[in-house]
Amino acid sequence: MDITSSPAQRALASATHSTGLEPSAKETPRALRLVARALSPGEDKITDAAWRDILCTIRRKSWASRMMYLARQAHEPWISKEDMIEAAGRIDHPEAGDELLRHYLDIVIADRFREISHVPGDVFAAVKADLSDSGQFLSGQQVDHLARRIAEIFGVRDFAFESELIAQEQAQAAREAEIRRKAAQRQEREIEKLRRWEASLVGFDQVPALLHCSRQEALRWVAENRLPIARRTTQSDGVERFEFDPDMLRKLRHQLGRWRSRQDDATRRPDAPAVGAKIGNAVIARVAALDRYAGHFKTARALKRRLVLITGPTNSGKSHAALDALAAAESGLALAPLRLLAHEFKEALGKRGVAASLMTGEERILVPNAQHIAATVEMCPFYTPVDVAIIDEAQMLTDPDRGAAWTAAIMGVPARTVYILGAPDCIPLIRRIASLCNDPLDEVSLERKSPLRAANGPTRLDQLGRSDAVIAFSRRDVLDLRAELMARGRRVAVVYGALSPEVRRAEAARFNRGDADILVATDAIGMGLNLSIKRVIFSALKKYDGRQSRDLLPQEVKQIGGRAGRYGHHEDGIVGVLAGAGNVHMIDRMLKAPPEPMVELRPLVQPDMDIVRAVADEVGSESLYGVLTRIKRAVLRADDPNYRLADMEQPMEIAAALEGVEGLELSQRWTYAMCPIDERDNGITRLVSWAAEHAAGHAVPPPGTGRLTPPAKAGREELERAEKRHKRLVAWRWLSIRFPEFYRETDRAAEHTEALNDWIESVLRQQSHRRESVRHHDGPGARHRRAGKPSSRPSLHRTRRRS
Repeated sequence: MDITSSPAQRALASATHSTGLEPSAKETPRALRLVARALSPGEDKITDAAWRDILCTIRRKSWASRMMYLARQAHEPWISKEDMIEAAGRIDHPEAGDELLRHYLDIVIADRFREISHVPGDVFAAVKADLSDSGQFLSGQQVDHLARRIAEIFGVRDFAFESELIAQEQAQAAREAEIRRKAAQRQEREIEKLRRWEASLVGFDQVPALLHCSRQEALRWVAENRLPIARRTTQSDGVERFEFDPDMLRKLRHQLGRWRSRQDDATRRPDAPAVGAKIGNAVIARVAALDRYAGHFKTARALKRRLVLITGPTNSGKSHAALDALAAAESGLALAPLRLLAHEFKEALGKRGVAASLMTGEERILVPNAQHIAATVEMCPFYTPVDVAIIDEAQMLTDPDRGAAWTAAIMGVPARTVYILGAPDCIPLIRRIASLCNDPLDEVSLERKSPLRAANGPTRLDQLGRSDAVIAFSRRDVLDLRAELMARGRRVAVVYGALSPEVRRAEAARFNRGDADILVATDAIGMGLNLSIKRVIFSALKKYDGRQSRDLLPQEVKQIGGRAGRYGHHEDGIVGVLAGAGNVHMIDRMLKAPPEPMVELRPLVQPDMDIVRAVADEVGSESLYGVLTRIKRAVLRADDPNYRLADMEQPMEIAAALEGVEGLELSQRWTYAMCPIDERDNGITRLVSWAAEHAAGHAVPPPGTGRLTPPAKAGREELERAEKRHKRLVAWRWLSIRFPEFYRETDRAAEHTEALNDWIESVLRQQSHRRESVRHHDGPGARHRRAGKPSSRPSLHRTRRRS
């Protein structure tokens, strides 16, 4: 058949003749398709305006690409891909050249800047913050250029505006450089002090001469823990070498008479040293008392405590009896691993008729006359006794990042009865802690309320149904699975760690209501969130744990898989694996596996402010970096029989960076070092900048929301950017509770937090609704038909290997 007889071909020829606008050879196939769609039945002509629109539609992608080139040539990184797409969408002239492209791009940028604020300085700050979100920092020339553009857009003809912005940027850069210089200089000074101290240490053979005593006396006093050992090292022959601080030994000479008569034995309590007593450098370990950590919690040790350990799998009702006992007590405390769960404890007490205050890292809700508190584990109050306390998810004791907080809470919570809830795996460690605290321990073991079993075989994506949850182990894999399922017309809710508790709860509610068919989540669902899940399907049986990629542990499969079969909603719970991702028999073996023997029974510990202050007094330093370095090197030896020192890497990095900031007290530096930040988002640099403003006596404004594109147009990049901004606000609000005089604008921070939560929730909900709309109106595969492609789907397994 002669193609010229096609109505679309005749219409195309007529339009090009009438307008003089011809498509290129590459554009012609798409032009024919669009012309065919624009034709009315029986017609073979389109209007000139329609033809111009079609050409503009075809050329918008290349226009956006050209704009990207123009923006790069002009060194304008603040022009985003979204700006270029929007500008290209406004052009209605098919033969637009660079001048017209630039004109429309400038219009879009001007509109965006005016949307940010009517104050030019605020616009500059917001644009700069948006760039830092993606790791971009402006050069001096770009600062000058951006200031000029903002001045032009707002009609500011006063050159002082540009000069002021440039001067501010230069001053800020100079301040940051000076902070870095001082930090490096002081770090080296503290390290040199430590080297000199270590070089001054002497071996045991020199102790008798320094103390004017016999060798036998020296040996006895070391065994009685009277002579503090500054450092222990294992020599090549396997013999342990003890080293002592000679200055400290000289200061102890006046006590030799008492030691020889042993008159102080009756009053001496080695398990509860006097924190803060001035003794000397080498007693840092003794002062810090990390090797006798239980004695540090004096209020708890003064009480006659009883520990009740309730263990059982997920869905065994561990918290029910404990909450009843807590509600019946005159005063009480419920400690949860997450802010979300602290809220749930508060609500659970409220349903039992008991008012409770809330204490988490970033918020306080104080209820007048309330005698109960719901809090996160890190917020455990150690000085106010209560009748009953609950500590949830005790298996977190082994967590390398947060385990020390559970050690402190279990050892130090000042409650007469302490209910400890957790998986059976934690039993040996809790027994060890009870022994170290000399507290009696009762054990209660519960069984799951509804049966849990492995699926009969692997599950394909098209076999997923209502109330199923698919588990992935990275944000990227969660969003890939979500996109694939929505492409199949399914409604999907998501839960992963970067989402705020509010958004997680909203997504969980959407799933429980049936507004979403399937939940795609990371192991963030392993704790908290009441979810009505019938089946848990793993998309992989390996995970990256922050240090290495490894196979899932049986306890992880039980903890996550145990979310299936919620009691009262589903008769039983089923745990499976996606086809091609693993063997169902492996799931079955892990579900039936007994708790693995715990090899490491030493609980993790870390210093608190009292310990940091005591060590600082001993070494005569106000340098937090120096104090933490000394604690790491000299306080708790690696082979201590009772405790392990927790990973202090991030606090030490923050302390090192803060060395260059003048005007902060040691306790303030420690608070900053404990602030929850994301190192991958320039968190330490931002935190030091806030601390410098604080030290200078300036108020620290809360982070903004940045540009929030319409939810329907937002992609993964915009979603991730909003999640990062939310984390910054969490850190700012955390600091606002501790330094309210410098982090003042709490209402504004709360508004920004709420705006981000609402936007993220809208993005997740909007995209799901958009897919639902496509499914109903166009039918399956319409997305591919509109694009002129056969229906095809990406390989999920290939995606997982890439990530």
